[in-house]
Amino acid sequence: MVPIFYSPAYTLSAHAFDTTRKAAWIAESLHRDPIAGLRLEEPTPLTRDPIGAVHDPEYVRAVETGAPRPLAQSQGFAWDPNLWPMVLASNGGVVAAVRAALEDGVAGSLSSGLHHARRESGRGFCTFNGLVIAAREALALGARSVLILDFDAHCGGGTASLIRDEPRMAQRDVSVSAFDAYPDDDHSRLTLVNEASEYLPTIQSELEDVDREGQSWDLCLYNAGMDPFECCAIGGLTGIHAAMLEARERRVFEWAARRHMPIAFVMAGGYVGASLDRNGLVALHRATLECATKSKAQD
Repeated sequence: MVPIFYSPAYTLSAHAFDTTRKAAWIAESLHRDPIAGLRLEEPTPLTRDPIGAVHDPEYVRAVETGAPRPLAQSQGFAWDPNLWPMVLASNGGVVAAVRAALEDGVAGSLSSGLHHARRESGRGFCTFNGLVIAAREALALGARSVLILDFDAHCGGGTASLIRDEPRMAQRDVSVSAFDAYPDDDHSRLTLVNEASEYLPTIQSELEDVDREGQSWDLCLYNAGMDPFECCAIGGLTGIHAAMLEARERRVFEWAARRHMPIAFVMAGGYVGASLDRNGLVALHRATLECATKSKAQD
């Protein structure tokens, strides 16, 4: 069974937006229509210490207390007291997924809103950078190296800024929007795709490049955004359809399985709009869950 971490606390914030609500939509769909080989588990919320190891104390206090309000709302959400327990729970799910993947190969969390967050502020619907928080936890548990794959529509500039001085972490980022773009450095590499026909070949090339580099990664952290979808209200690229994104997911999980590399994943971007309703968005994210469980069954 592949553990998928979720708590109703993931959606506690009063600010109603896809990032603060869709985890519940996905969980509800799994109760109605279970995916064989998958089980939902409730994670332990994070404490302040692992968050404070990545984020500035003033920013952490702002998210907890709401003051100063501009800093507390720097990710783009109206602050309320439930924002703090929400992000503790959601980021705790990423850490729980990492622990489970290191033990048994594949695990995920219905968390999103992670990769744009900087040390001193949030950005782009991301409050705390659970990818880096969880990667640090993996290193503390004995992993020697962590690879972050970011296939969200938007660039993972927050993650790149936070791992710049950490030689045991690296990021490979394929995006279709220049939002939060950053220059390549020794740890993070960004590829922007402008044509849908190049999307899957670029994903494949990126995975092959990791293979050619020859480094043995102890964990892959996968930011599985569905916002490249052509009908997505924020970030979509014309010509990227649902079948292409499902093919991307199969490639990622099969690639990790061939390498015998533990993989922990989160949901990342995906937004309802005029051309994509809630059920359609949930179906996109379920493709990630289905491909993960199939890869585990074949392992």
